[in-house]
Amino acid sequence: MIRQITLSKYLEPGESLSEILFGLIMTLTFTSGAGLLVKQTPDAIRELLVATIGCNIAWGIIDAAFYVSGQVYERARLARLGELIREATSEEKAAAVVEAELAELMELVVEPGERPALYRRMAQHVRNSEARTHAVTRGDLRGALASFWMVFFASIPAAVPFLVMRDAWLALRVSNAILVLLLFLTGFLWARHTRLRPWLTGTIFLFAGLGLVAVAVALGG
Repeated sequence: MIRQITLSKYLEPGESLSEILFGLIMTLTFTSGAGLLVKQTPDAIRELLVATIGCNIAWGIIDAAFYVSGQVYERARLARLGELIREATSEEKAAAVVEAELAELMELVVEPGERPALYRRMAQHVRNSEARTHAVTRGDLRGALASFWMVFFASIPAAVPFLVMRDAWLALRVSNAILVLLLFLTGFLWARHTRLRPWLTGTIFLFAGLGLVAVAVALGG
């Protein structure tokens, strides 16, 4: 089933970037905080491994739930917009509702003289169509699953040191280093979707992520 899910089909590059950063920062926050408590006991490695994986799973589930609620909210908002268009007492008022929603986008792609007619045609189409459901769809669930795996797998490399090292403190430090490297790599790779400079973007992501982690740890996160 996982193979059938193409992440890019459900998550835009900006959304997938947010999912990965979320997973990395939350895991780094957890492992950084654990560094203050870790003790060299026979069970330390196992406990840190279980806790790190558990952290990834928990935040993956939370993020998946956020994805579904966000999708439902957006469809419900559009459904409300459709109601306003259908309930408008004239074509001009219906077109005004469309304009208020899309004016910023249309300014970038449509000439000023063409916009009024386009708004009227779009309003007419909505008024002639039936209202769509805003209930949870199969696509929402697949997108939620994509979000879960994105968060989970983005930070799972942080668990590897606990599998191959016997020194809990050293494994924790290596885990933190991997997460820091992934912060940089995420910014570097996602900059390729933009006109931003990869090395600069990666560096900014690295220090911004560390700053957020420092704030979270300081506040008891």
